[in-house]
Amino acid sequence: MPTAKKRVHPPQALGDRVRARRTELGLSQEDLAAATGLHRTYVGSVERGERNISLLNIVRLADSLGIDPADLVRGLRS
Repeated sequence: MPTAKKRVHPPQALGDRVRARRTELGLSQEDLAAATGLHRTYVGSVERGERNISLLNIVRLADSLGIDPADLVRGLRS
């Protein structure tokens, strides 16, 4: 019998991608927040998957992380 693939909640998967890229760049949450114009606690809540963020904020985060916004959402399913 095939094993069921566990799906990750999309906001958590997005947050994991943001955190991975941020740490890859050596940025703190505060650094990323300053670059995006978002509050540090907001960035932290995004990384923890606590927020269903807007497209505008996805674009802001991606721009500040030096990646295409599509890289943050590619393959996410609800």
